[in-house]
Amino acid sequence: MAESPKDISGLGLEELKALLVQALEEVARLKAENAELREEIARLKGLKGRPKLKPSGMEKATEAPAKSSRRKIRRGTKRAKLTVDETRIIKPEAVPEDARFKGYEDFVVQDLVVRPWTVLFRRERWLMPSGETVVAALPAASHFGPELKRFILSQYHQGQVTIPRLFMLLRDLGVSISKRQIVRLLNESQDTFLKEAGEVLRAGLGSASWITVDDTGARHKAKNAYCTHIGNDRFAWFATTGSKSRLNFLELLRAGQTDYVINAAALDYMRDHNLPKITVSLLTANAERRFADRTAFMAHLERLGVTALKVNPDPVQIATEGALWGSIAAQGLIDGTVIVSDGAGQFRVADHALCWVHAERLIHKLDTFCEAHRKAKELIRYRIWWLYADLKAYRQAPAARRAGELKRRFDRIFSTTTGFVTLDRLLARLNAQKNDLLAVLERPEIPLHTNGSENDIRCQVTRRKISSGTRSDQGRDCRDAFLGLMKTCAKQTVRFWDYLGDRLQAPEAPAVPRLAELIRQSAPA
Repeated sequence: MAESPKDISGLGLEELKALLVQALEEVARLKAENAELREEIARLKGLKGRPKLKPSGMEKATEAPAKSSRRKIRRGTKRAKLTVDETRIIKPEAVPEDARFKGYEDFVVQDLVVRPWTVLFRRERWLMPSGETVVAALPAASHFGPELKRFILSQYHQGQVTIPRLFMLLRDLGVSISKRQIVRLLNESQDTFLKEAGEVLRAGLGSASWITVDDTGARHKAKNAYCTHIGNDRFAWFATTGSKSRLNFLELLRAGQTDYVINAAALDYMRDHNLPKITVSLLTANAERRFADRTAFMAHLERLGVTALKVNPDPVQIATEGALWGSIAAQGLIDGTVIVSDGAGQFRVADHALCWVHAERLIHKLDTFCEAHRKAKELIRYRIWWLYADLKAYRQAPAARRAGELKRRFDRIFSTTTGFVTLDRLLARLNAQKNDLLAVLERPEIPLHTNGSENDIRCQVTRRKISSGTRSDQGRDCRDAFLGLMKTCAKQTVRFWDYLGDRLQAPEAPAVPRLAELIRQSAPA
């Protein structure tokens, strides 16, 4: 039943002001909800959404000023980094007979040779005395060589060139190839790269002290999907799925495994997420603890009668999440690893930390209705920026006494009552997340933000803007794998062009070690 309107005829001036502010805040909330719904409708229709607010600038504003050095270090000439492929000697047109030769004055010109190269293999055929015909074996099983394959993969994934434009470029260069064949070269017979992408994720999760995660929208088979990024400063990995739930995130963290495991880690997860004790007892008492896939595990829950329970929280969901976490723990992944996220619920597993940039952004985007509210908001932002700068300094030189001081400052800031109701509620909400925001005090090596994930996943956003999405599961997996390998190469200071050349066995391509091995070697001690 709707609440009857309040009689304001007998209210004083201050009460009327408070009531007006409350009404304005409610109007702002309704406007925000309406804007979100409009943006969702526009996105579903394929239209442009509302413009995004500019970032607050907290990260850049709190960076320490670069120390000026009086001694200038010379970088050396660019020529020292070049390999000279051809030397041409140029003589003057007319030189007097009495002139003396004084050496050379060098001038370097860089150029690029791009041209089609077609090889005709003439296979000898021999008729044996037995009547059998012997034909010389081919050195390659494809009509397209490794250099052309490397060029196509590099242009499509690193250059973000669309297939129609890539087709036109190759045609103009004199290569006889169709769009369908380009798609085949991009997606078919890429098991080597897909396997190495899986190795990258496993090596990264097994050796990382921290990872950052993020997701963004994607299109697959003409439906909305979600691309999840997992990585840190040593590796990057992408996966596009139809869900962004916690179940989906835990499945990705298994790094390609499909099993479900009931072990100590799984049972601890279930208890922490309030699974009924009787259900935990049923899972503990049963001798069967490892299941090959989801079908086998769900059949097990049905035999135990767990699927018939209709309670909150859902015991099937919690038990499934716990078994996934048990599989992750059984592989030795995410052992002591801190997961830094923007606060999305699906990422709140294991040791968790929150991004300060996303937390401050909530205050930055807050609408104010009067000068007092504006001043209160700016004062809180100033204090948060100051605290954030000191947290960055703490990461460089951790100290127990300094950690206690930063905790007390956090309490003073986020327990402040400003009189701006919406701001006070937001501060209380952030105060409840104190442990996640101050995780850096216990683990100084972790970052204070998820900028790394946001930068890495930008390539997926670009691909989404210039392409209508993937049509097949094979195309989706190859796109995600190559983008992850490309980002990992950049973080390991490996040229993606050299990497492709080595894996495709291009002539004279330099050897590139397995990326998983490079990730393990670069892991912090």
